[in-house]
Amino acid sequence: MALLEVKNLGISFGGLRAVDNLNMSLEKGSLVGLIGPNGAGKTTAFNLLTGVYRPTDGTITLDGVNMIGKTPSEICKAGIARTFQNIRLFNKMSVKDNVKTALHNQIKYSLAESILHLGSYKAKEKEMDEKAMEILKVFELDSYANTFASNLPYGKQRKLEIARALATNPKLLLLDEPAAGMNPNETAELMETIELIRKKFGVTILLIEHDMKLVSGICEYLYVLNFGTELANGTPDVVLNDPKVITAYLGE
Repeated sequence: MALLEVKNLGISFGGLRAVDNLNMSLEKGSLVGLIGPNGAGKTTAFNLLTGVYRPTDGTITLDGVNMIGKTPSEICKAGIARTFQNIRLFNKMSVKDNVKTALHNQIKYSLAESILHLGSYKAKEKEMDEKAMEILKVFELDSYANTFASNLPYGKQRKLEIARALATNPKLLLLDEPAAGMNPNETAELMETIELIRKKFGVTILLIEHDMKLVSGICEYLYVLNFGTELANGTPDVVLNDPKVITAYLGE
């Protein structure tokens, strides 16, 4: 059974059909790209998968469990995490604390314990510190643990957002244009990081990206959207040479 099954997914905003009859199947451990020109409906698809929007029709199942009707927080707990096209960090919090916010999904203590620092509070805080540092080390961000997120270089902010998403212990990680704004060296480093986290954390990855070098370099399979509908799907070498896909990107 595939980890993620999307069948006949669609959503309408008034008279606009933003996504129409989308079908995807992601195997566990796969690294898949969702591509298409600007306005194709890619981020809308991510919003449907994470419960930001409720679909007009179609189904979404994760590990055989229906995700339709669940809130974003419930979907996160079920195992889907995401990053955003525009970085959304807690800028006035430290790098380590940004990651720890995601760990609260797994490590809990009562309100009284947190206010009075009683019971298991200290032990659980120590556990979160250790887990956060372990994740940051994977991204080579451990030396920045006490730095404000806003003071990180752009490329490292991108990495921190991925690290925070991974801290929720997802089965499926959605990356929305992770290479946006990066220079070629940062992009090459990001490609290595994405491959590393897939192997180390055993996570399935679906990414939206416009950098075709990154897409062809790491993705095993691609889905192409255009005007909200699926234009093509297949391996990168086939899809990126498809005349319909080239026309959609470059025009007639």
